[in-house]
Amino acid sequence: MTLTEKRILILCIIIVVAVILGRLAVRAVMNLLLGGTMFGGNFL
Repeated sequence: MTLTEKRILILCIIIVVAVILGRLAVRAVMNLLLGGTMFGGNFL
């Protein structure tokens, strides 16, 4: 595996993680604004 292939693979992994964390961050902000629970359950 060449250096370029390793860089492309690492970049793809970083992009996937960033998309997942970005979606979670958006959900967290929307839940704070709307007063919901993060993952749908009722904790009380």
